Amino acid sequence: MQEKIEVGFQTFAADGGEEFGAVRVVPTHGRPELVIYVENSGDFTVPLDAVEAVHSGKVILNCAKLDRRLRRAIGHAHDEEKPGL
Repeated sequence: MQEKIEVGFQTFAADGGEEFGAVRVVPTHGRPELVIYVENSGDFTVPLDAVEAVHSGKVILNCAKLDRRLRRAIGHAHDEEKPGL
């Protein structure tokens, strides 16, 4: 059984990968989507069928089920980070 998704859970493209954002709005009133914040890009709506797993405060997404704009944002989530800081 999957853990219930909560605001603040970190989001990942793969289990064991680097987080790229966090859950901002959880599904309510039967809505089949959640809102995540992607670092350096802002908020995106994600269909629940793109959620591959939920555990340990993490939401793992299936990138094949995400739109191209969101996949691009995920790929650039850490562009502004400076190594060694």
